[in-house]
Amino acid sequence: MSAMSIRIIPDANTPTASVELAITLPLPDYDLDGVEKTTPRQIDEVLVSQGFRDLVDDARAALEAALPEAGLTIVQFTGAICSFQGIFRPGLWMVLEEKDAPHGTPMSKAARERISHLAETLRGRFGLS
Repeated sequence: MSAMSIRIIPDANTPTASVELAITLPLPDYDLDGVEKTTPRQIDEVLVSQGFRDLVDDARAALEAALPEAGLTIVQFTGAICSFQGIFRPGLWMVLEEKDAPHGTPMSKAARERISHLAETLRGRFGLS
């Protein structure tokens, strides 16, 4: 079974969703060669590296450029420790909010689809998996 590279979890009572993008491939442009580790502590070393910080900055800038058109805003964007079947990987984690949606209601289906498309675009653009 292959690693889950994208996980999107919409919130039930607010127009937000969390998105986790696991890095399953080496990213030599960011000096991220060993992306599979056996403990979360080993991923901590990756998350504080200059290469990973550069990746976070580049990915956030790419996402920010696409958000106004998508009707979404960034609530949080950071690095993450992603786990799947006992293997740990670095990843990107974000929370996105649907602009102008009533508070206390779930995110619309259209916004969830836009988030899915944006996540796939980031995954492909940066070669995350």
